[in-house]
Amino acid sequence: MSFVLGLTGSIGMGKSTTSRMFADEGVPVWDADAAVHRLYAPGGAAVAPLAEMCPEALVDGGVSREALKAWIARDDTAFRQIERVVHPLVARDRAEFLRAHEADPLVVLDIPLLFETGAEDQVDAIAVVSAPADVQRARVLERGTMSAAQFETILAKQLPDAEKRARADFVIETTSLEGARAAVQDVIRQIRQGQSDA
Repeated sequence: MSFVLGLTGSIGMGKSTTSRMFADEGVPVWDADAAVHRLYAPGGAAVAPLAEMCPEALVDGGVSREALKAWIARDDTAFRQIERVVHPLVARDRAEFLRAHEADPLVVLDIPLLFETGAEDQVDAIAVVSAPADVQRARVLERGTMSAAQFETILAKQLPDAEKRARADFVIETTSLEGARAAVQDVIRQIRQGQSDA
């Protein structure tokens, strides 16, 4: 049985970069966002059920996230309907990953909304990726993909960073790449040490 480490962190904290660092160390990583992209891509399992509920979401054989956002904006029930389709499919994708890697001593589940979706029950330990609030804000706005108001809206839906840190088994600071990489290596070492002591 693998040791399952949940990796999470608020928007702009450097979670994707940290996730790649675990992969660079040879740890299999399952990415919740990538799973959703697969489900929405042409031929993905979410395409047909979502297209049935929201026909305009079907674009070039896949699901348009922009069309889903537009539907959510005009229909209060849309988000729940999408979740009912997508959550079980994501859970199945995650279960398949865990089965495929059950011989690996350590696997990482990269789940942005780990606490918010109650997924902490499905992992053995939690690593939270964190950076100071001003660094987080600057990173998000530098991307140029959202306004300050959109950033604040997303932030309001996420559990505060301080609370995530308090509930974490490990906190990975991402103010520098070197520091983050050293922290990732330390987390892996601690988990492996714990496994050899068990």
